[in-house]
Amino acid sequence: MVDEAARPYYHAARMSEASDGPPRLLGAGTLAIALAAVLLVLVVLSARTGTTGSAELGSTLRGLIAFLGLGEPLERTQQTIVENRMWRTLVAACVGASLAYAGGLLQGVFRNGLASPAVIGVTSGASLGASIAILIIGGIGVEGQLLARAAANAPMLVTACSLVGALGVTLLVTAIATIGGRVSVPTLLLVGVAINVCIGGLLAGIQAWVLEYDWEVAQGIFAWTFGNLKDRSPQHAAVAFAGLAVAVSALPFVARELDLFAGGEEDAEALGVSTLRVKLLALGAAALAAACAVSVAGQIAFIGLVVPHMVRIVSGSSHRSLLPISLLAGAVFLLGTDYLNRLLLGSRALQPGVLMSIFGGPFFLFLLIRGRKAVQAW
Repeated sequence: MVDEAARPYYHAARMSEASDGPPRLLGAGTLAIALAAVLLVLVVLSARTGTTGSAELGSTLRGLIAFLGLGEPLERTQQTIVENRMWRTLVAACVGASLAYAGGLLQGVFRNGLASPAVIGVTSGASLGASIAILIIGGIGVEGQLLARAAANAPMLVTACSLVGALGVTLLVTAIATIGGRVSVPTLLLVGVAINVCIGGLLAGIQAWVLEYDWEVAQGIFAWTFGNLKDRSPQHAAVAFAGLAVAVSALPFVARELDLFAGGEEDAEALGVSTLRVKLLALGAAALAAACAVSVAGQIAFIGLVVPHMVRIVSGSSHRSLLPISLLAGAVFLLGTDYLNRLLLGSRALQPGVLMSIFGGPFFLFLLIRGRKAVQAW
């Protein structure tokens, strides 16, 4: 938070930032309205389309109205299909929003556009935690009452273990990358790469080991590694939405302060910002959002890298608009790509984690090439 005594300096810094920032292609309000409209259209299209084909628009709309409890349902089988597709749609929207929001927070805290939940290993840590929870639920090395309790509380256990993994990686990366009280960008990225490699090796080892005991558990862990939006349920949607809602509650307490981080933590502290508090709130919110997203949909990379970048280009870099718009843009991005994936490939649709890596990997390489002069100065 900003002290009252520093308020004039705070406003001066904000005005300077606004004047020096890149030109905006669209105002924040206009972009938000456009994204909200696109999101509504995608919700209908996604509920209409499955891997086996598309339903009639009229019956889909009637099914959605019944899903909201505002009308008579369709014939049982048709209504079930619409509702199953709708739960997938809601999960995809929440997961996309969560990962984009987490990416915006991490980029603000580390003051670097290359930071994202996937790049620095947060989603890998969450995936490892979720995999351990799946082992427990599957009964690997667990017996008796502990197994029964784990199975009865499967969604909460997966989410809790994902959160522990995400928070653990976040704290580890921050601690190692902090040199002399400042975060070293090259160390941050290198530690993220190293952690991703280490966790990838652990996940591969777990899968190879579990294959000898239980194929279904191994298949569940394998699906988590590449993301999965099939057969989502109301419980999955509830977990994703609840985690996102709690994470978004931190936005009013960090948005303005993250704008001041752009000038360095020392300058922010001179203006009365409690940098430790802002870091803890932002990192905790990012880890929670990423953990809940991974716990219901598996590891889906690069949304947190791509979406905040695109929003920043279109509407500016102020976190007061960047973070809320990233929520909408992330939902549109994942839901839109998932819809096109099913529409074009049908039953051969790619897993969302694979699809995002195809887009996100080249985008990350492009950012590195474009910023190689800055990289040489590290």
